[in-house]
Amino acid sequence: MKEELKRKISPQILDPKDESEDDIVLNISLRPRRLSEFVGQKEIVENLKICLDAARQRKEPLEHLLLSGPPGLGKTSLAHIIAHQMGSKITATSGPAIEKAGDLIGILTNLEKGDILFIDEIHRLSKVVEEFLYPAMEDFKIDFVIDKGPYAKTIKFNLKPFTLVGATTRTGLLAAPLRGRFGIFYHLDFYLIEDLSKIIRHSAKTLGMNIDEEASLEIARRARGTPRIANRLLRRIRDYAQVRKINKINLEMAATTLDELGIDKAGLDDIDRKVLRAIIEIYNGGPVGAESLAATLNEEADTIVDAIEPYLLKAGYIKRTSRGRLATKIAFDHLGHKYIQEKQEELFK
Repeated sequence: MKEELKRKISPQILDPKDESEDDIVLNISLRPRRLSEFVGQKEIVENLKICLDAARQRKEPLEHLLLSGPPGLGKTSLAHIIAHQMGSKITATSGPAIEKAGDLIGILTNLEKGDILFIDEIHRLSKVVEEFLYPAMEDFKIDFVIDKGPYAKTIKFNLKPFTLVGATTRTGLLAAPLRGRFGIFYHLDFYLIEDLSKIIRHSAKTLGMNIDEEASLEIARRARGTPRIANRLLRRIRDYAQVRKINKINLEMAATTLDELGIDKAGLDDIDRKVLRAIIEIYNGGPVGAESLAATLNEEADTIVDAIEPYLLKAGYIKRTSRGRLATKIAFDHLGHKYIQEKQEELFK
C-alpha cells in the first residue's frame, strides 16, 4: 500500500535520452518538442532561444524561469522544450503535491547538474516549502533542521546547479521574495486565430486527419485563443467524423459539430454563458463579486477566476471593477438582452 501511494505522489521524471519515440508521444501527446515547432508567442520564443543558446555556449544551466498566464497556453510545453533543447532531465511536479519540506528536499537532492525542476501552480506552494526554495535557488544549498529544542541540529545539503521552471496562472499570489529570485519571466497571452489555425492543422496531421483551412480557422475562432481547447475540439470533431464516415473535415462539418457540442460562434460554452446569464439576469448586469457568483452557480470561485474569467475579460464580455464584475454591451448583445446603458454608464463613472 505504501509503495502504491509513493508511486502516485512521486514527481514525473523525463529523460529525453532514455525515452523512445513512442514513449514521448504517449507522454506529451500533441505537445511540440522543439522551439522551432512551437507556434505563437513569437517574442517569448525568440527571447527564450537567445537565453538557451547563451546558456549552452557557457555550458551553464539556464537561469530560473517563471511562466505565467491562463491555463492551456503552453507553459508545460515550454518547460519540456527547455529540457529537450538543453539535453537535460526534467522532474515535473506541482505546488499542491509538495506538502512538506522533506518532499522538496528529496526532489532537490536527486537533481543532477543542469536538470530542470518544473513546478506547476507554483503559487500554491506552502510558506514553509517556499522558505526552503530561497537558498536552493540562490546558492544551491539547503539547511534542514532535525529534532527540536536543545537537540535541534542543522544539516546542510549542497545541491548541484539546476534550473527551476515555475508555472502559475495567478502571478499576484506569488510571494515577492520568490518572484524576485527568478532571472527570466515570461507572460503567455491568448493566441491569434491564425496561430491557432496552424496548431490545429499540425495536430490534425499528427492525428491522421484530413482538414481544410476554412475548417481549421472555424475551430480556431471558437477555441478561446487557447491551444489546449483547440486540440480538444479537434479530437471531438475527429470522433464525429469517424462515426459518420467522413473522410475530410470541411467548414460545414466543423461548424455543425461545434454547434452540437454547445460551442457558439464566439467560442463560449455552457458554463461561460451561465456566468454571463447570472451576471445579467440575476444581478442585473452587475457588479457582483466572484464569491457571490460562484455560490449562485454552485461552482468554485477559483474555477471562475482562473479558468472562465480571463477569456471573458480579454474578449470584452465582462469588466472587473473594485465593486465586482460587470457585464458589457457585448455580453448583453450576445445573449439577446437589452443593454442597460444608463445604469452601466453610472457604474463606470
